[in-house]
Amino acid sequence: MTTKNAREIAESLTDLPLQLITTHADIDHIAGNDAFDTVLMHPAEYVNYISRGASHPSPTPVWDGDEIDLGGRPLRVITQPGHTPGSIALLDINQRVLFSADSVQDGEIFLFGPMRNLIGYRQSLDKVWACRTEYDTIYPSHASLPLKPDIIPELMACMDQILAGKASFRQGERFGVPIKIYEMGTAVFLCDE
Repeated sequence: MTTKNAREIAESLTDLPLQLITTHADIDHIAGNDAFDTVLMHPAEYVNYISRGASHPSPTPVWDGDEIDLGGRPLRVITQPGHTPGSIALLDINQRVLFSADSVQDGEIFLFGPMRNLIGYRQSLDKVWACRTEYDTIYPSHASLPLKPDIIPELMACMDQILAGKASFRQGERFGVPIKIYEMGTAVFLCDE
């Protein structure tokens, strides 16, 4: 969110052509996008992208199952709707690493506000768990890293309790929005009232 020179940082690491893959369009993930010539994202995220003030004219779409070749290092796109409609994770096939963005983490998981969906989020956990034999390590965008894959069934169990109305919560607010805060041990889920 505060790194406006992301392209300069990337250029200092390689002489290869640059493309930016946006996992989702929350403001803390897109602040430096406009500096890149090529921005890849799932089309379900375009509305969020524009509403957050991004001005990149035409992001390149990526779809579930697409593989982005980084020169012998393929990344497979795994759609993860729920946190946002077009959230994606990236599976580094050769390194056996899942880059989970905000969907799998042990910090605060934002599930409140327009276009967030608890059922979609729970289904996304099923999807990423179904390919668990393909990765050994998870790198989320926030909180602790790396994580082990066994956090996913813990998150699934938390969501099952929330969806069944069996989880306790406290009232709170974020950005002036009233929310329910579920402190579940594994993670903190911030949900609509």
